[in-house]
Amino acid sequence: MKRNIRIEALDQIPLEKQRIEVVERKCLGHPDSIADGVAEAISRALCREYLDEFGVVLHHNTDQGEIVAGESVPKFGGGKVIRPIFILIDGRATKRFNDISIPTDAIAVEATRDYLRTHFKTLNLERDVIMDCRLGTGSTDLRDVFKPKNGRVPRANDTSFGVGHAPFSDVENIVKGVSDFIDEKLRPKYPAVGQDIKIMGLRDGETITLTVACAVVDKYCADIHQYTEYMEILKEQIGKISKKFTKRKVVVHVNTGDDIKNNSIYLTVTGTSAEMGDDGSVGRGNRCNGLITPNRPMSMEATSGKNPINHIGKIYNLLSTQIATDCVSRVEGIEEMYVRLLSQIGQPIDRPLVASIQVLPACGVKMGKIQGEIDSIVDEWLENVTDITEKVIRGELKTF
Repeated sequence: MKRNIRIEALDQIPLEKQRIEVVERKCLGHPDSIADGVAEAISRALCREYLDEFGVVLHHNTDQGEIVAGESVPKFGGGKVIRPIFILIDGRATKRFNDISIPTDAIAVEATRDYLRTHFKTLNLERDVIMDCRLGTGSTDLRDVFKPKNGRVPRANDTSFGVGHAPFSDVENIVKGVSDFIDEKLRPKYPAVGQDIKIMGLRDGETITLTVACAVVDKYCADIHQYTEYMEILKEQIGKISKKFTKRKVVVHVNTGDDIKNNSIYLTVTGTSAEMGDDGSVGRGNRCNGLITPNRPMSMEATSGKNPINHIGKIYNLLSTQIATDCVSRVEGIEEMYVRLLSQIGQPIDRPLVASIQVLPACGVKMGKIQGEIDSIVDEWLENVTDITEKVIRGELKTF
């Protein structure tokens, strides 16, 4: 039976030609991103345990985690965390299968500690973080939908949808590129640059303004003068890297909330605001493409922590993004593309109720010339939808 793939041409102003565009990214150490990272790390750890023990991934969803801020007293040269960050691990997991008990809570706690240890070198896990695990078990009907059926394509756990778009705009590329540059290049050179960074990009006509909030780790910063030097380094380096992604004018502002005269600055002990007054929740930050893009269609679903077998909130968001990116890469003449995949609970995930593909053709390109190729690519991705599951378990696809 042919899949219900609907392709239509859009008649609208391309995003790059619209007056205003806004793009945001909450980087790795933002409390919302910490919650996402922990949730996804737990899900992947459970997947590995289930596969090792039973040869299949069992039902679980760990996408309800919370980060509750602690309390700290930062000071130049090194302060202290006086009330630890609290992490609540909750959600659902299969705890018993074929009369064998599975240590899901222990796995979740270990995965959380491993994730924090790997990504947050300035956190003292013995003093700065406490956690509580409250994993429950799933509802019977959803577990039944989840059951593997002799190699058949999994059935959707919900009537829900996923969305994706391509290609990235200049602002989207800059925001993501700046984040990657800070994580991969700048922080190793300047460890005072904390991991709790928020980047807000605004394009107003042909001018792009980046407003960056960046935590500074106090033990690597001697005084207010060194702090201001770090701010200048950030501003200069962000401006330079931005030029690789656009020919437009780029203006950079860093830590605009600082009051230097009164020493009211973004100074932290650990490099994250989770140490003092900023809570976090799974799904409240970046979408699965790593950005928050109010000019584009978006799903409100949390991608991180959902099971990668049949949870549409995870699979279809990741799949939609992959489809859009692949089509733009392989088919000439697409200026913008938007993908919406809608499931029906209990139905095979390779046969969505509809795969809605909206294409803004490049100037002079007729839809009839590219529609067949687009349809073929979409159908190919749906035919191999379980590839998304395998990539997620291997850690090859980011969820935030």
